[in-house]
Formats: sequence, structure tokens, C-alpha cells
Amino acid sequence: MRENNISSKRKPELLVAVLAGFLIFGCQNETQQPVQAEDTTESQSEPERLDREKTILFFGNSITAGYQLNPDDAFPAIIQTFLDSLGYSQYQTVNAGISGETSGDGASRIDWLLKQPVDVFVLELGGNDGLRGMELDETEENLRTILQKVRTAYPRAHLIVSGMEIPPNMGPAYTSQFRELFPGLAKEFDATLIPFLLEGVAGEPDLNLDDGIHPTEEGHEIVAATIWTYLQPLLEASSSDI
Repeated sequence: MRENNISSKRKPELLVAVLAGFLIFGCQNETQQPVQAEDTTESQSEPERLDREKTILFFGNSITAGYQLNPDDAFPAIIQTFLDSLGYSQYQTVNAGISGETSGDGASRIDWLLKQPVDVFVLELGGNDGLRGMELDETEENLRTILQKVRTAYPRAHLIVSGMEIPPNMGPAYTSQFRELFPGLAKEFDATLIPFLLEGVAGEPDLNLDDGIHPTEEGHEIVAATIWTYLQPLLEASSSDI
């Protein structure tokens, strides 16, 4: 597993500047498409496939997509190295991140992604909504729709909700209500909550690209380590019956 000695202490003034930058870059819609897990099941019987192959689907925007990085350096791929090196090689990660995506975009495309089995679903959406000042009721309903569709299609799948924060330029009430969307949805769907996905990365110049917004390779390593803190206990507790 990769290690880092980067302090997780946040710098509020830099965090505001970094997140505010998403107002400029958040609307970009890169052509990067979700990476589909390679199908290696043709020669296996159904019991063997269920035993050996489980899917962890990362569903998000430019953070998940690994903006301007080699896909192998984005956090979903780093999580795969954790899985392979720590004895969880039956799990396959799928990077379904698209830059610039809003919660509404995600709600529109989730059905297509659910055509493949999902054992762990990691939701990383909503940040672009908040930075554009979208109605929070609409964002909440879109995220709820995504989670409900996953729950309906795969009742035994584990759900993980990644929390996000926005700068205070929309006003303290909006900022606070936005932050509370994620723990509220996690509780509603009995999902695991990651309080802040970019903990230890946002506001750290050395961990972000020149745009000051998107994590560098090292930044993605820290994001991956944050996710792994919440993901590994789920795999240890119930990998046999996901």
C-alpha cells in the first residue's frame, strides 16, 4: 500500500479558493468515458463467477475520472492495487467518472451502468451542483434517485456516500444545507459516509494540478487512502456475502 506523510490539516482560506475554482472548471465536460471492467467470465461457470468476481463501481465527476491524469493514477485504479496486494483480488474496480457531471446527469445515466453487477457502489456527485448554486432539493432528489436505483437493482450491494463541501459564497445557509445532504442520504439508505472526500488534499497546492482544483497523482493517493479507510472494513466484514 502506498504511504504518505502529508498532514490532513485543512487550510480554510485555501479550501475556499480551491473549491471556488470549480465554478470555472466544473462545467467542463471531458470526453472521458466510464471504463468497463474486462469480461473474463466466458470460461467460468456461474458459481465460480460469483465467487471470484465482485464489482466496486465508482460513480462521480472529474475527481473520480482523474482529470488530466493517466487513468492508472486516479484513485479507483489505486484502490485496485490495494485490493490486489491485500488479498481482495476477487474485487474489480470500475471508474465511472465523467468530468463536469451534475447529479442530474448521473441520475440520467445510472440505469446503463446498472446493467453490470454491482457489489459496492461509491457515489461521488453533487459538488458541481452546489458550486453552480442549483436548488438543493433538486440535488437531493437526484442523488436519492441514484441510490434508490442501485438499491432496487442490487439490494445486497454496499453503498458508500462521499461527502463534499463548497465555499461560502452562496451564503452560510446554503453552504450548511449542502454539507448536510450527504450524511442525511447516507442515513436514509443505511450507507457508509465519507465525511469529506478531499480531506487532506483540498487547499494543498502541492497536491493539486496547476489549476489548483484537481488532485495530482499524490493527491489521488491520499484520496484513495481516505476511501480505503471506509471500504476495507466492509470487505472484511461481509466479502463472503456481498
